[in-house]
Amino acid sequence: MNLFDNALEFAIKKHSGMMRKREKIPYILHPLEVAAIAGTLTDDTEILAAAVLHDTAEDTDASIEEIEAVFGSRVAALVASETENKRPETNPEESWRIRKKESLEKLKQASDIGVKILWLADKLSNMRSFYRLWKNEGSAMWETFNQKDPAWQAWYYRSVCILVEDLKDSEAWSEYNRLVETVFEGIHNGSEI
Repeated sequence: MNLFDNALEFAIKKHSGMMRKREKIPYILHPLEVAAIAGTLTDDTEILAAAVLHDTAEDTDASIEEIEAVFGSRVAALVASETENKRPETNPEESWRIRKKESLEKLKQASDIGVKILWLADKLSNMRSFYRLWKNEGSAMWETFNQKDPAWQAWYYRSVCILVEDLKDSEAWSEYNRLVETVFEGIHNGSEI
């Protein structure tokens, strides 16, 4: 099997039985969507493999070291760029801002365009989900999230939009920007990236 097929098999096994928050669909559909979006931006198999693996180190028992051993250092580095330190000893609501600031700093420091592709694909998938929730529930949707203040959510997703502007000529970036501005219309905060 090729790198992507191996990554897909690995991700399916690791996410087996998991469900996507709020949507009650198999979790693997999210990494598959991320890979499909990344596939509109590149044919680089390492990026596509990382796309399907992007949540394995954060949300399953897989480690970055295991990913590196199986898929190589670049794929592992790409996955690590999307992996938050979840701070299991801290309430997720309390650590949300710290985790997001650290994540944005990793994105800012990235020199591999694959990191930006991966981030855009992941966050576009998230924004598609947010848009569906927003259409059905309006601002009440935020009550079930770790970060319930939509101004902080807006800060985070708008910051990503700015940090992946290298990809602004793509349909993926245009769709992402449009969804961010639709879901967060009229919501502002003074925080910087």
